[in-house]
Amino acid sequence: MSGLKTLFKQTAIYGLATVVPRMFSFFLVPLYTEFLPKAEYGQVTIIFAYMIFFNVILAYGMETSFFRFYNKEDQKESVIQTATISIFWSTMLFLLLALFFRQNISNYINIDVQYVTYTIWILVLDALVIVPFSKLRAFQKPTYYAVLKIGNVIINLSLNLFFLILLPKLATQNQDGIWNSIYIENFQVGYIFVSNLVASFLTFIFLSQNYVRLKWKFNFNLWKKMMKYGLPILIAGIAFAINEQFDKILLAKLLPPNIADAEVGVYSACYKIGLFMVLFRTAYSLGIEPFFFSHAKNENAPQTYATVTKYFVIFGSFIMLNVIVFADLFKQLLIRDPSYWVAMKVVPLIILANFFLGIYTNLSVWYKLIDKTYIGAYISLIGAVVTLVLNFWLIPKPGYFGSYYGSAIATIGAYGSMMLISYYLGRKQYPIPYDIKKIALYLSLSIGFSIVSFYFFRENYLVGIPLILLFSYFIYYGEKETLLPIIKRKK
Repeated sequence: MSGLKTLFKQTAIYGLATVVPRMFSFFLVPLYTEFLPKAEYGQVTIIFAYMIFFNVILAYGMETSFFRFYNKEDQKESVIQTATISIFWSTMLFLLLALFFRQNISNYINIDVQYVTYTIWILVLDALVIVPFSKLRAFQKPTYYAVLKIGNVIINLSLNLFFLILLPKLATQNQDGIWNSIYIENFQVGYIFVSNLVASFLTFIFLSQNYVRLKWKFNFNLWKKMMKYGLPILIAGIAFAINEQFDKILLAKLLPPNIADAEVGVYSACYKIGLFMVLFRTAYSLGIEPFFFSHAKNENAPQTYATVTKYFVIFGSFIMLNVIVFADLFKQLLIRDPSYWVAMKVVPLIILANFFLGIYTNLSVWYKLIDKTYIGAYISLIGAVVTLVLNFWLIPKPGYFGSYYGSAIATIGAYGSMMLISYYLGRKQYPIPYDIKKIALYLSLSIGFSIVSFYFFRENYLVGIPLILLFSYFIYYGEKETLLPIIKRKK
């Protein structure tokens, strides 16, 4: 029992360290959209998209390999040393090549070389703490892990607030003082990356003892086994990064240069309203995987998984409908500059896409339980192909299906196809008695009511709120056999 308590406590702390940074990103959206023109916010988004992509490449599955072999091998110190040395030298090679070719990179992505340089150093510092963070988890130090992760975000947020809001005021008030000497006019984008760089550097400093105390002994045979295990994870990670971020990159490449950055900016700002569904999906995923594995040996496990999935769809459908009905209120909180609101029509599509990804997370339990995780990599690759094909096809099109609308449709296509493929394969490999009729009913009602509210009666809450109440009634009517006994027990 004490072991389970420790497991749940650590899971909660790691979950906090994952969800809290995403919540802090809410504060950055209104900050960036208020102080940055659309084109500059688009540049920030493009660079962040590349950063996520290269974070996956620089890790090359070594984090997961570390956990696998740390728990498997008797010589645990050798695993730590080999993983750390591998990441260190591959990161140094990346640093040398990236700095040498930074002007070429700048020309290719059409971003100022100064911002590219900051990005390279941020990527390097983040890569160097991959194994130290993994060690904290292996040594069961979740509190220190969470403090560093959340501390990184707080420092980043605080510096953003200082550079974008406070420093210009201090410099204006005292033009002969120290603040004016460090203030650079029209350098908002640069300050954003300086904030990230300082936060990453301080995190590295706190974990630098892992390198100082390291015995630099490299086990080549162990490294080959770790690489063999990690490379499929790298492929799956690249596929996931394509599904998550490549739409912004392709928008920047496929649209005319004079409008590309601004289009990425408005799309990314409105995309952030979908974070409500992302937070729900993330928090749920962190808690549900341990639950799925802990119930795997139970006789009624398939029925339990089916029930959990149904209620995920119920809660997700309810959240989706509420966010879409009140999307125009959320935009005023998150996106301060009305010129960004031109892309609001993609919001329902992005929320639905993230909901599909959440359903896929539920449906993917079967290949994890039968130890065929490579199937997940194949499904992610199919999603990546759908993402690329639809983006290349739709973005250049004029009208409603082109530009960022095409990217939003591609995101739905990618996650929807992954969801359907996982369900189809799972029926044969690990049958789970999903209540398809009710799941389809709740999902269809939520999508239908969302379409009516947003595209026909937008900002008309005399229609939107009754639709929410009507949907709530359908849930109660459909689930009253389960809900009534719970309500009676509470009374």
